[in-house]
Amino acid sequence: MATAGPLAALDPGRCKCGLVRSDPLRRRVIEALVVSPEECWQRLQHWQAEDPLAAVLLGNGTGSGAWRQRLGALAPVILIDERGSTQAARQRFWQLEPPRGWRRLLPEGLRLPPRDWDDVAAQLLLERHLGRPLERLR
Repeated sequence: MATAGPLAALDPGRCKCGLVRSDPLRRRVIEALVVSPEECWQRLQHWQAEDPLAAVLLGNGTGSGAWRQRLGALAPVILIDERGSTQAARQRFWQLEPPRGWRRLLPEGLRLPPRDWDDVAAQLLLERHLGRPLERLR
């Protein structure tokens, strides 16, 4: 496991990326974003300058090769297996943001999150690495 300090997790994509940062004790997610790849890179650089990251956890799916090279100069990179993460992130989304209104009436398998949930996929990568769920600041 990486040395002490905050961790970032990145679920890379061609058009948008999910990105989260943990607190230094790795008990909660303190920032969660769905941003363009360029915004993602800028945010990672900002985080590194503000409170150095112990490591960046990177999903090993689409676009991870280019990110792995780019991130290597910024912080240690830990690859995380993304298999099954889309469905798991969808379920995790509803745990973090329980359905309201008419969505509560739909069976869980038919519910689609009302927004992009790439940030939840990144959080799931972080939770897989740590072996436990994390709280999320709202």
